[in-house]
Amino acid sequence: MRISLLMGLILPVWVMGQSDLRGKVQVDGEGFPGATVRLLETEHGAVTDAEGAFELINVPNGTYTLEIRSVGFKIIKQEVTVPHSSSLAFSLEESTLTMDEVVVTGTMQPTFVSRSPVKVEVITAKHLNTYTPAAATSVVEGISLVNGIQEVVACGVCFTNSISINGLPGPYTAILMDGSPIYGNLASVYGLNGIPSMIIDRFEVIKGPSSTLYGSEAVAGVINIITKDPSSQPLFSADVMGTSHYESFGNFSLAPRIGKSSGFIGLNYAYINDFDDRNGDGFGDNINLDRVSLFSKWDIYRPSGKRFTISGKYYYEDRRNGVKEFLEDRNYRELRGSNEVYGESIYTHRYELFGTYQLPTAENIRLDYSLSTHEQDSYYGADYYQASQDIVFTNLIWDKPLNSHQITTGLTSRYQTYDDNTIATESNGENQPDNQYIPGLFVQDEWSISDRFTALSGLRLDHYEDHGLIPAPRLSLKYKPGEWTTLRSNFGTGFRIVNLFTEDHAFVTGQREVVIEEELRPEESYNMSLNLNHVYTLGASQGMLDIDAFYTYFTNKITPDYSNEDQIRYANMDGFAVSKGIGISIQQELAFPLAFNAGINLQDVTEKENGEKRDIEFAPSWTGIFTANYRHKPWDLTLAYTARLTGPMALPEVYDLDENGNPLPNPRPTTSSTFAIHNLQVAKDFRNGWSIYGGLQNIFDYVQPWSPLTGTNDPNANLGFSDSFDTAYAYSPIHGREVYLGISWSLAR
Repeated sequence: MRISLLMGLILPVWVMGQSDLRGKVQVDGEGFPGATVRLLETEHGAVTDAEGAFELINVPNGTYTLEIRSVGFKIIKQEVTVPHSSSLAFSLEESTLTMDEVVVTGTMQPTFVSRSPVKVEVITAKHLNTYTPAAATSVVEGISLVNGIQEVVACGVCFTNSISINGLPGPYTAILMDGSPIYGNLASVYGLNGIPSMIIDRFEVIKGPSSTLYGSEAVAGVINIITKDPSSQPLFSADVMGTSHYESFGNFSLAPRIGKSSGFIGLNYAYINDFDDRNGDGFGDNINLDRVSLFSKWDIYRPSGKRFTISGKYYYEDRRNGVKEFLEDRNYRELRGSNEVYGESIYTHRYELFGTYQLPTAENIRLDYSLSTHEQDSYYGADYYQASQDIVFTNLIWDKPLNSHQITTGLTSRYQTYDDNTIATESNGENQPDNQYIPGLFVQDEWSISDRFTALSGLRLDHYEDHGLIPAPRLSLKYKPGEWTTLRSNFGTGFRIVNLFTEDHAFVTGQREVVIEEELRPEESYNMSLNLNHVYTLGASQGMLDIDAFYTYFTNKITPDYSNEDQIRYANMDGFAVSKGIGISIQQELAFPLAFNAGINLQDVTEKENGEKRDIEFAPSWTGIFTANYRHKPWDLTLAYTARLTGPMALPEVYDLDENGNPLPNPRPTTSSTFAIHNLQVAKDFRNGWSIYGGLQNIFDYVQPWSPLTGTNDPNANLGFSDSFDTAYAYSPIHGREVYLGISWSLAR
């Protein structure tokens, strides 16, 4: 009786001390489902429904800290009082951590970064434009924002460049456009510079062999350039920029609609025509060029909702550099091929067609296709190099979900032709173009074992006429011990068919003799990588810690041997090569509008042959990247700072000449010094789609202390025609500080 009376007195008081807390979470004014809502230091929590609404039941009256989290958005923390007289409303802001970006490269299936069993790094167009000038940025420059990736310059005159992942040479990286491999070996030398940022929606980057899905060339990794969705683009946009080195760049685009189909048409141009010889070697310190790139993409409407896209691009470039007499007043047009006035002149024409077509079947079957033709007409001094390469690629892909398995299988067909005027396509004194048909088959199984554990296995078989069947297996494992922590491991093999004369232009630049010591066999690699990713909170801010460890073992590796000053020698090594290291990056998004990213990549890239171990040239022992941006919303002003640091790297052994033209007894340094490049950009947005931006590149005016050229002071030969002339000592910029200013405008639909 007494207990019943006591409970009767206490229960009403207890009930009166509790209330329900209701609210709504939105993104851009629309209800957002799936966000986690909780009262810190209590057990009360909920997940927003399809309309973005949430409700916390029977919360004791009092004051609490309410936290709202969702992958891809900034954390919201706000003090609330219970009971609350009205429903709460919150608006999520996009995060820079890119964990909620949709990616397709790792598995050929759309998925979120956080859910992919393969680690995929993403650079969005917004991120790219924050840190680099949109009108001038190319793939090579933009991708350098990823930790462990750097630009490598292969020639100190024509400034050919490529993308290096984890210290491996550029040709080891597969470059895709919307999932199709259209950049063959010849195009990898110059063609990558002709992809304007205007057409790029995002980069997707995978480090480590990916030959199972993408075949040869995907030894170091894959860079997939995803082009923009026409339906989401402004009706018209323009972006024009100039620099203190008399450079001009521009982007123009139009996004029309025809019926229910959407299109995107773009024009990009670049103009550089200035001679500057700061280091006094007699050659221009920067490339001169005229470049035009036309791009179009159409999403064709189909009543079935099946996808059908067609994209096309034409790229023309007139690239040149050399001594002043060669460049001034465009004399190169008449002096191309001169054996007295040295210059290098490269004319490039490139055509591309690619897209996707989903078959009108009940099963999910699609055809990815690409066609490209690349023509190069060039002179390197008096040496004429004419080459062409055509690639036709199709990939018929079938996706099939089976319970907890997602099966992806495909038939690939790649036909490529290569022809030039060198010994590479010569047999018994007659021209013999290199024609290859490479059929392939792959199968992949993504198995969701549980909510925490996913396994991805796959196998690819490609057939080469000269090498037979080449298998490429892979295994990827993902484990999530907690909601914000992910562990990944990857194991796989890679292979690469070397096309020497399209990849290494050292055979035509400079005066070294090329010696191929044997018939070159495919390079093979075996890779293992581990990744830890953790999203954390510091007060009202959030950040992400990412740690990579990688190890790749090569056999049959081909590395140019510069030890003989008169030759470049090529052969499959009898020993092995290893690329190993660790990469660490931290992204932090503070409560006020400041975000930064800091990363360092420590690597050891070596080869061992005949008991001797040596560092591979142009592979730094470490690299670092730091970016920070601050947005002042009241002024619509963004400040962005970038620093790229490069540690010591092995350099080729080259010798300067004395006053009589004889090689000095000691070579130049065979190890570079550490250097850093700092950039700053400021952007201001106005009403009606206008914005203005400007910046300072290479703030501290760093240039490498040595000319990238040797043999330029030979008194016994015209400048550039000495037997000792070489262009291989290019390892860092010789293009100094630069100021730029740009203006852009977009017209909304």
